[in-house]
Amino acid sequence: MSTILFDSPIFGPVKSRRLGRSLGVNLLPADGKICSFDCVYCECGLNAERRPKLRMPTREEVAEALEKRLKAMHAAGQEIDAVTYAGNGEPTSHPEFLGIVMDTCALRDKYFAQAKVCLLTNATHLDREDVRKALGLIDRPCLKLDAVDCDYIERVNRPNARYDLNEVTDWMKSFKGKCIIQTMFMKGTFEGKSVDNTTDAFVLPWADMVEAIHPEGVDIYTLARDTPRSGLQKASAQELERIAAILRERGIDVHCYP
Repeated sequence: MSTILFDSPIFGPVKSRRLGRSLGVNLLPADGKICSFDCVYCECGLNAERRPKLRMPTREEVAEALEKRLKAMHAAGQEIDAVTYAGNGEPTSHPEFLGIVMDTCALRDKYFAQAKVCLLTNATHLDREDVRKALGLIDRPCLKLDAVDCDYIERVNRPNARYDLNEVTDWMKSFKGKCIIQTMFMKGTFEGKSVDNTTDAFVLPWADMVEAIHPEGVDIYTLARDTPRSGLQKASAQELERIAAILRERGIDVHCYP
């Protein structure tokens, strides 16, 4: 099925279901994908099919491009709700991520002080001190946790390097609530195996872990764009609401995006 790549280093603004009018920052090459996960549902396609030939933008290039765009939008009287690190893979893979976040916060303060600096991350680099420091500066760090079943993670998120679920969730807990957990719920099959994580067998252990992480909030969502392969199916709005109710009974703030 058709998938997309994002311009680098700046794209949008786009209308985000979760973040409003969001100006995107893609720290990966514009012609391919670099990610420590290879999620079967990724709108950017599968890693092996999207190998980049261009390099990552430098810290200086990101700052220059971002200031140019923010300055032009401010002069035109446009508004944004967020500046969001997303794009063609995992943003925290960039070796200069901390410096880029520092630059972004300064530029946000200069041109759009009301906007939030946001991050969509698969949380695979939380073991890096510079990444944790960067997340401490970000207003809305959204950390992926699709399941706490290791077989499911291997089958659906498909980490391409060492991934220790216990270590990752311990790092999530270390933020002491200053984070958002983001979870994709879906149904269907991939390569003949089920990818359904909407049943209690997956939801209840996940909810226990979310409660232990004690995040500021939880975003649960389902497929909204094309995926690399057919066979994946959206979770229904009713299924998402059922899952949300389990969290709300535990006093956790949760938002659904069917």
